[in-house]
Order: sequence, then structure tokens, then C-alpha cells
Amino acid sequence: MIGVGASQEEDALLDLTSKVYKVVVEHGAQGVLQSLLWKELSLSSRDGSRLSIRLEHRGMIRREKVLDDGRWTYKLTPLRMPVAIECIEQAPCITCPYEPKCSITGAVSPLSCPWICEWVLKEFKEMAGTTNPQSEAEERESDSEVTASRKHLVSRVTARAR
Repeated sequence: MIGVGASQEEDALLDLTSKVYKVVVEHGAQGVLQSLLWKELSLSSRDGSRLSIRLEHRGMIRREKVLDDGRWTYKLTPLRMPVAIECIEQAPCITCPYEPKCSITGAVSPLSCPWICEWVLKEFKEMAGTTNPQSEAEERESDSEVTASRKHLVSRVTARAR
């Protein structure tokens, strides 16, 4: 029964590793100090260091040595943020009437789809904020290009359906 105990210890370690990663991700790009994280999770400095090194070796976090109140510690920041479902909820593909015909080489292609282009640009603008706003003329020109692309796509699909 030696294997059962080892399995339970491994499960506990994975659970702690997940908790550490979750806290690091919750702090986002500004990161969290390793010393604060261990206090928050009631871990010893030794256990906490091992867990953060494990996450660093897996390529999940970055450990950066920093001086905080005269003491050396590490700032932990996530290298990859988990994907949130909100980022794809508004994807046009979900309700697209041409989705069954869509493929890279098909009459409808995600590479030239005006609805995807419009959605990606909208999402990008929301993410970027208003740091680089377009003029009204550029907005109208962009809108007319999208409308023309939609008309072209619909005519291609209709022609292939005949």
C-alpha cells in the first residue's frame, strides 16, 4: 500500500500547485510577492519556494528577484493567462448561417470572413481602449469595406449553392 500514500501526496502537491497558480493569475500582470503568497496560503517558505519553482519550470509563471522593504523576495507573474469564455461569446461563427460551408479552402473562409474581421477589430478596440482612436472618416471607410466584403461573400456562397 506504499503506492496509495504516494498518490495522495502527489494529489495534495498538485492541488497546492493549482492554488498557487490561481492566486498568481488573480493578481494578473502586476504579479504578487512570493512572501505574501505563502502567508495567504499558509505555506512555509520552503514549500512555497518549491511550488513556485515547479510552476516556473513548467513555463507557467516568471519569478523575478525584487527587494521589498529591505528584504529579497520574488515577484511572481503569470506567463499565460487562462482564456475566459467571454472573449469568444460574441464570435459570429456561433450563429453564422454559412458555418456549415466554412473552411480554409471553401466558398466561405475564416481568412476572408467580414464578420470575423469586424468582430476581431471590435474586440481589439475594446481591449486597447481609446489609445488610438480612428477618425470618423476612417470609421466610415472601414464600415463600407466590411459591408462590401459581406455582399461579396454572400454572392459567392449563393453562386456556389446554385
